[in-house]
Amino acid sequence: MPANPKLLAVILGGGAGNRLFPLTQQRSKPAVPLGGKYRLVDIALSNCINSDILRTFVLTQFNSASLNRHIAQTYRFSNLSDGFVEILAAEQTPESPHWYQGTADAVRQVLPHIRDWGIDTLLILSGDHLYHMDYRKFLDRHRQTNADVTVSVIPCAPGPASEFGLLKTDETGRIVEFKEKPKGDELLSMQVDTTQLGLDANEAQRRPYLASMGIYVFQYEQLERLLAEDPAGMDFGKHIIPAAIKSRHVQAFMFDGYWEDIGTIGAFYRANLDLTSKIPKFNLFDSEAPVFTRARYLPPSKIEETEINDSIISDGCIVNGAKLTNSVIGLRSRISKGVQVESSILMGNDYYQTFEDMRLDLSRGLPRVGIGEGTMIKKAIVDKNARIGKNARLLNESGVVEADGQGGSYFIRDSIIIVPKNAVIADGTVI
Repeated sequence: MPANPKLLAVILGGGAGNRLFPLTQQRSKPAVPLGGKYRLVDIALSNCINSDILRTFVLTQFNSASLNRHIAQTYRFSNLSDGFVEILAAEQTPESPHWYQGTADAVRQVLPHIRDWGIDTLLILSGDHLYHMDYRKFLDRHRQTNADVTVSVIPCAPGPASEFGLLKTDETGRIVEFKEKPKGDELLSMQVDTTQLGLDANEAQRRPYLASMGIYVFQYEQLERLLAEDPAGMDFGKHIIPAAIKSRHVQAFMFDGYWEDIGTIGAFYRANLDLTSKIPKFNLFDSEAPVFTRARYLPPSKIEETEINDSIISDGCIVNGAKLTNSVIGLRSRISKGVQVESSILMGNDYYQTFEDMRLDLSRGLPRVGIGEGTMIKKAIVDKNARIGKNARLLNESGVVEADGQGGSYFIRDSIIIVPKNAVIADGTVI
């Protein structure tokens, strides 16, 4: 039995993920690979498991096939346990003929599935955030304050503050004001003294806002009432939480650990490369809070005559005579002689090619899966199963900020080169 049989968690799969395109061209945001061997959804699910929350629904809508497959292959609980991780895909019903219209609408549409479990508390999470959190502390705060709703919040600097829901609290931690993505004077009006959260004066000056993390605990009956009172309210941040503040007891749970919203290519790139730093902000080596993912039973990586500096090498790679610097190398990556990879993310491959496959590629003039001899890659994201030929230069030396390559063979976003899944880059190509 789970620690609290009256508790259920819901992980929101997110929308179309346009800001993460082309990584979301063929997959949903939570299914985007992370750190060489994980998926984004593994973070929230691992936090749940480490917090003894073993009953979870994952709500999906866009490009959900790979996410469904990953969850089905990864999160299998014992037959003697009532734990589960179950996909709830958007469905049209006589009562609701539309797809999910927002975060609140997604939860509203799956209430019949949630109601069957007879819960009194619902934990609502996002599937595209990077952080470690013991949700038991979050839930304890919710119960100790007898709140109807509790919102997890984090101190925030002025730069990114306008991209989040910002709030103010009274001395008891009760939220008294909430504004979704304020700009200009409205943004300035939401500054608070974050020294009250234990920040020193310098840090409080650097982070004078309280930002919602998009993570909520609801007293379940109150959630049903709030959604019924505003049937047109489609989003928690824009509609349901502001309404709840006016009519319910809404508390803040203060979190001051590392947290990153992986909502853009730039954020995704920085979060991955930080994992290669000497002391990463997100700790993959915490034995008290492991990150779970699919067990693939791959061979150890084979490294020959290669120089590796400040990099992550995942399982099953074959690297021969290359130089890898400040990079994340994903599963089954094949990197040939003379290749230089710097400040880049190679997501690896879903399969190994046979010798016969390679001979057939050669006869067709097609690069084999992986990185060909003599190629140079810098500040790039190479998605799965890409074929990059010999002596290519993916360097963006002219500093282009945004571009789309011919036929979708590559993209540039935030000055970062992105080679999409299954793309082919011919020998000698310069980007």
